[in-house]
Amino acid sequence: MPEIIELNVGGVNYTTTLATLLQDKTTLLHELFAEATGRDALAKDSKGRYFLDRDGVLFRYILDFLRDKALNLPEGFRERQRLLREAEHFKLTAMLDSIKGERDARPPGCITIGYRGSFQFGKDGLADVKFRKLSRILVCGRVAQCREVFGDTLNESRDPDHGGPDRYTSRFFLKHCFIEQAFDHLHDHGYRMAGSCGSGTAGSAAEPKPGVDTEENRWNHYNEFVFIRD
Repeated sequence: MPEIIELNVGGVNYTTTLATLLQDKTTLLHELFAEATGRDALAKDSKGRYFLDRDGVLFRYILDFLRDKALNLPEGFRERQRLLREAEHFKLTAMLDSIKGERDARPPGCITIGYRGSFQFGKDGLADVKFRKLSRILVCGRVAQCREVFGDTLNESRDPDHGGPDRYTSRFFLKHCFIEQAFDHLHDHGYRMAGSCGSGTAGSAAEPKPGVDTEENRWNHYNEFVFIRD
């Protein structure tokens, strides 16, 4: 029967086998657990579990890599830099190469997000409540990268696919109106904001059309945000 090892990593408990911890002879885990005398020198918690003062949540990915010899991160994983530091600490050279290789495999690019919006004023005694009102979030950039970032939330109906994925477009928009969700998608795929701009309008002096809220029309504005991935 394989020897079972119980760990307490930064307050998070794990149960694994000694064979898993000794998978890679070049790692710090191998140095710590290869010899019984070395294990006896490790600190233990009140339950007798070996204590490692590292990030307990990220340690699951360390164990997964030792088991599978492959990097398997969940979609939208946002802590690659922290995981990189954990892999460096445990001297997991193969895992370091996988993380860096995954990052380098993503081509550099630029995506611009724009939206036209206003403020929706409250009614029925709530005139002091002003909610942001977005009509549509526009997406401009290389087609392949826009699809990579936004996936099923990207609406391509206004831009029929008449060319390859390496072409550029300014006619995509999102199926939702949550600008922060768009920012999260960009961040998850390695983009950072490089600049932004905005403009407003004083509204038209002409008679407004029926059904048009003059107060909302007065606060119309347009903003753009430029994101780049190096």
